[in-house]
Amino acid sequence: MNKINIIGSGFSSLSAACHLAKRGYQVEVFEKNSSLGGRARQFQKDGFTFDMGPSWYWMPDVFERFFANFDKKVSDYYELQRLDPGYQVVFGKDEVFPVHDSIEKIADRFELEEIGSGRKLISFLNQAKRNYDIAIEDLVYKPGLSPLELITPVTIKNAGLFLTNVRKQVERDFKSPKLRSLLQFPVLFLGAKPEQTPAFYNFMNYADFGLGTWHPKGGMIQIVNAMVSLAKELGVRFHTDAPVHEIIINNKKATGIRVGDTIHEADIIISGADYHHTESLLHASLRGYSEAYWKKKVFAPSSLLFYMGIDKKLDNLTHHNLFFDVDFDEHASSIYDSPEWPKDPLFYVNLPSISDMTMAPKGKEACFILIPIAPGLEDTQALRDKYYNIVVTRMEELTNQSIREHVLFNKSFCVLDFVNEYNSYKGNAYGMANTLTQTAFLRPKLKSKKVKDLYFTGQLTVPGPGVPPALISGNIVADMIAPL
Repeated sequence: MNKINIIGSGFSSLSAACHLAKRGYQVEVFEKNSSLGGRARQFQKDGFTFDMGPSWYWMPDVFERFFANFDKKVSDYYELQRLDPGYQVVFGKDEVFPVHDSIEKIADRFELEEIGSGRKLISFLNQAKRNYDIAIEDLVYKPGLSPLELITPVTIKNAGLFLTNVRKQVERDFKSPKLRSLLQFPVLFLGAKPEQTPAFYNFMNYADFGLGTWHPKGGMIQIVNAMVSLAKELGVRFHTDAPVHEIIINNKKATGIRVGDTIHEADIIISGADYHHTESLLHASLRGYSEAYWKKKVFAPSSLLFYMGIDKKLDNLTHHNLFFDVDFDEHASSIYDSPEWPKDPLFYVNLPSISDMTMAPKGKEACFILIPIAPGLEDTQALRDKYYNIVVTRMEELTNQSIREHVLFNKSFCVLDFVNEYNSYKGNAYGMANTLTQTAFLRPKLKSKKVKDLYFTGQLTVPGPGVPPALISGNIVADMIAPL
């Protein structure tokens, strides 16, 4: 039986571990932190529970497909609820746009905003669904080895969607600034500006409006728990508080890892940890990508997050809330064009206790706030305090209620924490952006170019950022190692 050691226990690592254990490999996973799941951790305090990382459950079909590979169902492990509204966008005081749980409801709401836009939305989403089907069936499960992977009869027919971008496509059909913002928002999950993202990626709009926004009862940690449970059933062994200090190489072949003073030998090494960090565990001559390479890449944002326990229920808010009451382009420019702290930040508010009473004590609210920022920015307590005051003040004004005086505690997490906790390059939160020049075969490779039997998986490689792509990434690397 061949042995595989996996560095990191995020979604891509767990996916790879399950697939390879099923195929007969002896698999061990090494996680630097005390809990499994990588960035999908939870913070608990005084009866409040917070998902510290991913909080959006999109593309439910990808999760079902993963568990089906093991003759299991999502419902075997956790309970899902489709949210209605899936989320709401706050454009100003008393200007709220709810995104409901059906395309028909959303189209009706579009029509109220701009005459004729409901019909245009249906047409737009029909194309987005076709793109989604193409992506799932023809593209995202490919290993990114060659541009020929992208060439199929279906993709050739839709080649024009790679030659224009999301922004141009949206602005061609919709005139309302609000509707334009709504339709460009989902590509932020891909980590790039809409004008840098090929129009093909409008399939994210179908993932949003068509497949909906869901919540696993108990939080996103339930997915981690499910995958860990499945992995253990398959014989995978886990080690926590086990940071990997070195990848052992003999004759340009990976033969093990060093954790502290202990060498753990293996036939194959996979890293689901940060790609740049993983290569730092190798001699410079064995790294596939130089520092200059990484510096030139477009990275998805980092984030400033606040986890807040609130001693009352909040009004005029839903489970997921986007505050788009300031200029979308100015904030995006502060991330991608001239990296700096945004003057007037967009932000996201997650209140899981609105939908799930297990997330907070009765009559109280678990709240986390996320501000997307450029990776690599200066991170000080003074800056965290400044932006906490900015966003809480805006929340109070826009939702007509007092909040600050009801906050029982506030824990922040920012660039330095992403670096320290996850070895994240420049403290990025979502990996490498899916721009046209960083798509598919143009992303860092799943297989080391210089070291035999060393593989990578996760959001800096194929297919890209996000939880569903991470599940897919683990599947792809397993297929490369042990084809079915």
